Amino acid sequence: MSNHRVRATRTATALAAVALTLALAPAAHAADAPAVPVAPGSGELAAARSATQQPAVIDKLGHFFARGGVPPTQPLGISAADEARAASAAAPRLTGDTVPVYTLSAAFVAGRAGAPVAEVEFTATAAVAADGQRASVWTARQDGSWRVVNIASGGDETDYAARAAADGGTAFREPQIDAWYEVKGGRVLPLDEDARRSVGAHGTTVAAYQRLVQQRYGDKLPGSGYDASGRAGGFETAAAPAAAADRDGVPLLAAGGAVGLTALAGTALGLRRRRARIKY
Repeated sequence: MSNHRVRATRTATALAAVALTLALAPAAHAADAPAVPVAPGSGELAAARSATQQPAVIDKLGHFFARGGVPPTQPLGISAADEARAASAAAPRLTGDTVPVYTLSAAFVAGRAGAPVAEVEFTATAAVAADGQRASVWTARQDGSWRVVNIASGGDETDYAARAAADGGTAFREPQIDAWYEVKGGRVLPLDEDARRSVGAHGTTVAAYQRLVQQRYGDKLPGSGYDASGRAGGFETAAAPAAAADRDGVPLLAAGGAVGLTALAGTALGLRRRRARIKY
């Protein structure tokens, strides 16, 4: 796979999972909202990590690396036997900690008192191949247990989490513009270029950031006219598997059961090109 990094975008967000009543909630002052998202317990993270260690997941990682992220629904130009050999040679291994991945909270956008800036959307575990390729294995809680739901090339999730943690903050993502931020000490600080364009090089206060995202997405919350048009929380629903397609037309493969992250299908907000990924 080319070393050229394609900007990561994610379509699943907490905006698609909040009750319709959020849109009707009275606005609260951002100062009333805790800046730091609520972290999952160590037991939950251990269970999420365990899900990534299953032999079937490691096997799929090998094929993911062997195919350079090209889904099995697309031709690769090599035989199945050659792919199997390449998958074995990839020798994928998990590395580092399994970390929670936080996404901008719809409750925060709506102005609900006490709402954190972001909420846990899924967890991510970094994986590497023998040739240096990297991937992020996503796990989400489904039907009471943690299950692998996606493999994406690169390592934005764990990289940004580590950067923010080293600074004493918490990383989170505003997926509609593919921006990564750090929330720390009542401020929202940029971690990438998209975030710098959003809040400036030196960041902004939590209160100012709340006003900003209310302007951006306040009319797209559950219960809004945008939602009533069929795009829950500002996102298209994932009722039909055919809807789960990459913006470049690459299908996201659902392998081994139902996918529980509703908005892993495309968004209607003009998201950037995704990097290679396979959806479970």
